Formats: sequence, C-alpha cells, structure tokens
Amino acid sequence: MQGHSPAERKTVPGKRDVLIISAEPIGNYAVKLGFDDLHDTGIYSWSYLRELGAERATRWAAYLDDLAAKGLSRDRARP
Repeated sequence: MQGHSPAERKTVPGKRDVLIISAEPIGNYAVKLGFDDLHDTGIYSWSYLRELGAERATRWAAYLDDLAAKGLSRDRARP
C-alpha cells in the first residue's frame, strides 16, 4: 500500500485473490476503487494505473521479494 508518500508505504500480507468490486470516476483524472476485502480508501490517477500496467512485471517481482524478505505471505493467516 503506497499512502501519500513513499515513507508511508506498507507491505500488506494476506491479499491473495482480492477482487475489484467497484470503480467510481473522480473527475476526469482518477478512479476510486473498492475491493472485496472492503478496502476503498485509495484514489488512483489514470496515469498511475497506466504506470502500474507498464511496470507490472518489475513491480510484482519487487512486491514478492519484499514479502519474502519480511517473512510474510500473500495467504491469509489461519485463525
């Protein structure tokens, strides 16, 4: 999760197979996405979404490396 600056960036575990369940346009510049884990606080600019798509492989590998380095998993913790 990014936050408002790189200093606020957090590695969030337990997020395998999270789906987008809503998309609300914010003017002509962004979209507010709602996810099935009930997270819906982010606003994503069209340029940021394009950047994510263009850099998907690199960003995905970095995310997986970050999880591994912190001993975290994409799977939800079992109660």
